[in-house]
Amino acid sequence: MKYMLIMRANDDAQAAWEASEVPFEEVMEAMGRFNDEMVQAGVLLAAEGLDPDPATGVVVDYSSQPPVVTDGPYGETKELFGGYWIVDVASLEEAAAWAARAPLSGPGMKAEIRRITTIDEFPQDNEWIRKERAWREATGQL
Repeated sequence: MKYMLIMRANDDAQAAWEASEVPFEEVMEAMGRFNDEMVQAGVLLAAEGLDPDPATGVVVDYSSQPPVVTDGPYGETKELFGGYWIVDVASLEEAAAWAARAPLSGPGMKAEIRRITTIDEFPQDNEWIRKERAWREATGQL
């Protein structure tokens, strides 16, 4: 099963990290070691960090038609996603065990874990599911 481990930080945790004087190389070393452990264990499928400045993104609000695009983040952000890992493991418990080993620490730092659904979980007689399956097969994703 695939799971997404989502790095989250509240405003206080983000401010504390920004105020810390931990050298960037030290942060990269810790993340690199963690990512390498997952690579060596054969569970890491993808990992990316997100731009630390939420103002560089936008929010698409679907509350009206047409949807409204505004500068991000949401008006009252309590937490921001900082990046993610996608792992292929046997269970939610194993995904949580990997997340617990991530080099994230301090009040307000969290990892959210969400299972990624597979195309097989959707109605296979649906035209759009058939098209997506064909696209995934053609691109080597299935």
